[in-house]
Amino acid sequence: MGALGFHPLRVAAVDRLCDDAVAVTFDVPGGLGERFRFRPGQSLTVHHGGERRTYSICAPAGAAPRIGVREVPGGCVSAWIVHQLRPGDLVEVAPPSGTFTPDLEAGGRHVLIGAGSGITPLLSIAASLLRRPDTEVTLFYGNRRADTVMFAEELADLKDLHPDRLELVHVLSREPRETELFSGRLDADRLRALLPELIDVPAVGHWWLCGPFGMVTDATEVLSESGVPASRIHRELFWVDEAPPAPVRSEDAARGPSREVTVILDGRSTTVAVPEGVTLLEGAQATRPDLPFACKGGVCGTCRARVTDGEVTMRRNFALEEAEVAAGFVLTCQSLAESPKVVIDFDQ
Repeated sequence: MGALGFHPLRVAAVDRLCDDAVAVTFDVPGGLGERFRFRPGQSLTVHHGGERRTYSICAPAGAAPRIGVREVPGGCVSAWIVHQLRPGDLVEVAPPSGTFTPDLEAGGRHVLIGAGSGITPLLSIAASLLRRPDTEVTLFYGNRRADTVMFAEELADLKDLHPDRLELVHVLSREPRETELFSGRLDADRLRALLPELIDVPAVGHWWLCGPFGMVTDATEVLSESGVPASRIHRELFWVDEAPPAPVRSEDAARGPSREVTVILDGRSTTVAVPEGVTLLEGAQATRPDLPFACKGGVCGTCRARVTDGEVTMRRNFALEEAEVAAGFVLTCQSLAESPKVVIDFDQ
């Protein structure tokens, strides 16, 4: 992945989606065009007031980068974006990152399940996939009420553009729908009722889940019950709170023997002593402040690296898929060195 390398980007447009959410489009200078070329489902990390936040891109492939942001109570970055950001302002933004991305050349049948601001990457994925005439998409989108639906008009326009290949299902939890099936939360019971009615589950090539922790885990459980292979289920978690809970620190951290951790980033190798109980990211940051990170909660995947030597334990993981973990990738913000020597490579 490499270091984040924030760049000042000028805001081209700020579009109001609903009372507490906006979409922000950035103007990328020609010299940075290649660095900010994104794949559908990826995210941008914004730096403001000493804080970093990662927001998913909602634009289709090839368009100008555009993020969807919903205000979180007490969220200093989201409140600034939703209420204060204006066209012409400069924002420190890192290039796109993330692996929650489809193969746009494969075609086939895709089902997207999202809730709240989880629609942001799903909109990008759906609009990009539907450019191929051999692709069919079903989108289940859960919200509280109709007036809280982000991208309502854009979703309707996408449906009008692809009426035979896009099925759009809105599910509202605090506003009755004409059909009882579409009223309530997108939880396990609701999905067990919805999916058999509307979806030929075995025929679906890929499932894309994005939303709060409970929705994502419920959907994963229901799909697993239905025999869907884990390789076809792709997940991205959106936290209810702007900042994930602080990682649990061992009371004995820094009391045990240090581990020798070698970090490879942008072709440069650095070896540091990391105290026992301290994460690889935190332990190496003092020496390598250029290490990429955003949430530090095991959610965004920005700090992803591959363990090429030694043993590591990952405390929590909401960003990497099973195949990535099997290939040796870890979230360094959640990983502890278990062997005397560990080598982690951010460049792979």
